[in-house]
Amino acid sequence: QVQLVESGGGLVQAGGSLRLSCTASGRTFSGNAMGWFRQTPGKEREFVAVITWSGGSTHYVDSVKGRFTISRDAAKNTMYLQMNSLKPEDTAVYYCGASLGPPLFRGNIPEGWDYWGQGTQVTVSS
Repeated sequence: QVQLVESGGGLVQAGGSLRLSCTASGRTFSGNAMGWFRQTPGKEREFVAVITWSGGSTHYVDSVKGRFTISRDAAKNTMYLQMNSLKPEDTAVYYCGASLGPPLFRGNIPEGWDYWGQGTQVTVSS
């Protein structure tokens, strides 16, 4: 069993930066991929960025390309999301997820991911 714990959320002004962290505990993560997702009230959880655990390949939703950077430190079992040039529309609860197999999506909606963190609130004021 893997537990995911996020940290680093908070309140920031538009144009500011935050760095989220997600640490996997319980056992060394040896799955296929981890990712960051976000959810706002009344909407489904959506993909933000994904990284393959072994090779470090990354993918981003178009709205964050050039502003967000996903990375991982396999030795620390930790994944990061550096968020720059934040906009009010980035306000959401951010979740980290882990997929033991190939990461699956229905559009931008994750499907069949194995583990989730508890979420961390990111609020960007205008």
